[in-house]
Amino acid sequence: MSTLDEANRREYYRIEDVIALEITPLSAVEAESGKVLQDASPLFNLLSELHLSEFESHHLLRQISERDRTLSNYLKTLNKRVDLLSQIVAQTVLGKVGELQPVTLSEDGIDFYHPKAYPVGSHLSAKLVLMPQALGLLLCARVTECRADEDRYQIVTEFEGMSETQRQLLARHILQKQAHERRQARELEDPTTE
Repeated sequence: MSTLDEANRREYYRIEDVIALEITPLSAVEAESGKVLQDASPLFNLLSELHLSEFESHHLLRQISERDRTLSNYLKTLNKRVDLLSQIVAQTVLGKVGELQPVTLSEDGIDFYHPKAYPVGSHLSAKLVLMPQALGLLLCARVTECRADEDRYQIVTEFEGMSETQRQLLARHILQKQAHERRQARELEDPTTE
């Protein structure tokens, strides 16, 4: 990895996380066209669309709550119901995406362990289900490092062609995870804090 690549990768906060992850190799033509990223399972696409629409409408709910608290509370209740439905869809999708596994995640890439090696420069389709909100993202990634580690390989990737909405959803997940870890650390330091 070049010095410039390392500087860019350090620009983003990285977290240790446990997610459902499915990796599929892509040809260079598939990676450039982005067509493969549209051919995921219908349930996974539904899960992704649920979270994208919730994210895109979040600012509208804030505006409504400034004007009409009753309507805002009702819409928040509806949103909770939709969240419950998305969790049902997520449980179904998790069985198809794969087991939860530890990863290192940032806005620009993901590092994970895999039983198969992928050459540096190769392209992958990365289907991620981020927990606990079961956020489904289907992203294209390019392998920047592949190191043997006993009976598996550590794969380091960089995301490519991510939409701004996908980047913001990923950033929000990372910030929430970071805030949760800080709260847990404070609680361990001072167990009397609630």
